[in-house]
Amino acid sequence: MGGETVLIAFDSTQQALRAEMLLEYEDIEIDTRPTPKEITAGCALSIEFPLSDYLRAKAIMMEQQVVIRGYFRQFFGQYCEVDESGEQKEREE
Repeated sequence: MGGETVLIAFDSTQQALRAEMLLEYEDIEIDTRPTPKEITAGCALSIEFPLSDYLRAKAIMMEQQVVIRGYFRQFFGQYCEVDESGEQKEREE
């Protein structure tokens, strides 16, 4: 999968597998992969998909009430949580 991508991290494998099924059903190109070490999550599986599908995927997760840990993108080699527009979330101090 080339270009800009978004990664969904989960706290349970059950939710990750459910999300995988829902996104595949909606014909969103996904890649199920190990959760990067710098993302603290209870599940070792994450789903990566194109940034262009972010709002659609997020709407599906909300509509189907899939419990997620967060949405992440790589910025300068580091995964950071993203906001509603897919941009890096401001850190809360």
